[in-house]
Amino acid sequence: MHKDILKVVLIGDGGVGKTSLRNQYIHKRFTNAYKATIGADFITKEVETDDGKKVTIQIWDTAGQERFQSLGVAYYRGADACVLVYDVNNFLSFQHLERWREDFLKQSSLPAEEAKIFPFIMIGNKIDIDDRVVSRRQARAWAEVHSSDRMQIPCFETSAKNGDNVEKAFAQIAKMVKVPQMELDMNESHSFSLTSDTRSVKKGFCC
Repeated sequence: MHKDILKVVLIGDGGVGKTSLRNQYIHKRFTNAYKATIGADFITKEVETDDGKKVTIQIWDTAGQERFQSLGVAYYRGADACVLVYDVNNFLSFQHLERWREDFLKQSSLPAEEAKIFPFIMIGNKIDIDDRVVSRRQARAWAEVHSSDRMQIPCFETSAKNGDNVEKAFAQIAKMVKVPQMELDMNESHSFSLTSDTRSVKKGFCC
């Protein structure tokens, strides 16, 4: 069946909480056990916009490890929005947002004019941990520098553990993007392994 679909890609350093953010948004749950994402996988959620339109958000969770970054082209192309995730308690993860953004724009092969208005959202995660090294002011300043007159970068601070601001951050995505028409089986999620030459597809929601 035909649905309005929005492809959203989560990028950022390993360990910043990309998978946990997605699990909190989709499944309303959190686990302390850390397992690095290998390659990428996506799951979907249907949401309703402010104007009553139903939209399916297809959320891609990508590997943050450096050895997988060159393979981003396989997952970035066709994205409608990109979420830049950092850990407010890890300054390097914040500094690396510049590299992640540039790499996304390069590997997604966006024309220069489209790159200027491509929707990015910035999320500072793990605000439940009392060891902050990245201030809200620093985050806002970074977003302002990388925004354009036609497309501002919204900033959010979240806790994937407690759920703080997670729903609000993802809801902003649907407000920013014009959603294309595509065809999707709503009952499937998919993962792609980069450890072999074959692509594996798993059905059923991820845990």
